[in-house]
Amino acid sequence: MELQLEVVVAVLSALVALGAAGWLLWKRPAAGLLEDEAAQGQAPAASVGVEDSSLADRFFRGLARSREALSRSLGLALGGAGPLDERLDQLEEALIAADVGARTASSLVEGLRRQARADDPPERLRALLRAELLGSIGPRVPLAGPPSSGPLVVLVVGVNGSGKTTTIGKLASRFTRQGKGVVLAAGDTFRAGAIEQLRVWGERAGATVVAHQEGADPAAVVFDGIKAGQARGADVVICDTAGRLQAQKLLMDELGKVVRVIRKADPAAPHEALLVLDATIGQNALSQAREFKQVVGVTGVVLTKLDGTARGGVVVAVHKELGLPVKLVGLGEQADDLREFDPEAFVDALLGPA
Repeated sequence: MELQLEVVVAVLSALVALGAAGWLLWKRPAAGLLEDEAAQGQAPAASVGVEDSSLADRFFRGLARSREALSRSLGLALGGAGPLDERLDQLEEALIAADVGARTASSLVEGLRRQARADDPPERLRALLRAELLGSIGPRVPLAGPPSSGPLVVLVVGVNGSGKTTTIGKLASRFTRQGKGVVLAAGDTFRAGAIEQLRVWGERAGATVVAHQEGADPAAVVFDGIKAGQARGADVVICDTAGRLQAQKLLMDELGKVVRVIRKADPAAPHEALLVLDATIGQNALSQAREFKQVVGVTGVVLTKLDGTARGGVVVAVHKELGLPVKLVGLGEQADDLREFDPEAFVDALLGPA
């Protein structure tokens, strides 16, 4: 009897040992996978795809280069030694270097001179500068809402290379994610491959693309696109246009024709006329904006590539000198990286932590 009991205990012990070994072998690959992902700087599989959607965080990351360009000069101007006037002169130079523009930088610093005192701590000087920047940029201005009848017609203009077609694709994705029906009018009939590029974006976004052959009359394409949107009950029609330099008078005149034809299709359109500007070109963007504003009646600006420039101060100049609100900004390459412009998030990201 005792022998039988010993045999049973031995068998049970062996089974327990085998079970533990099997459990360890099963767990080791999973642990190894987590270690491999950590070694490659990746999040473990359980956390992949988790995105920080905070707009303030997006602005802070996107404006890293602009903030770095300003940080040392701001530190010396706001918290350094020496007379206040000299430090404010340094601040003005720093703002000009960030492409705020000479006239706008001078206006900002004059505002500080009227309010600042020699014994002000850096925190108060920073708060005064923040308030001046926000006053120059103006309030947040959202995109136009849906019209009383028919689709929202958005005309998008800009020079070649500004990111115009990509912006249209991202804007289409934005609307379709909101459950809206979108039609894209391929009005850039001059640039080789532009129609096909828009078709690709349309497929990605789930939008309908209305196009003619290359070289067709852009105004006719836009007209057909709006009519198609009206017939299909679409919520939004986004009209692409040929990229053109502001100095090319014939092309700018043609853009005026496109606007006139849009109004034949819908007398209240375009409800938005968005000018796409490349933030990396800094002050050169202002001359573009002046001409397009005159020809098209621009209602707002989309600043692209803001995450890749040290010239983020151009945002301030666009509104201060031209009276145009920045409505959208590009803060990355993904479809959801086109974000509504938030003046407070922008200024805080530009200045950095207090």
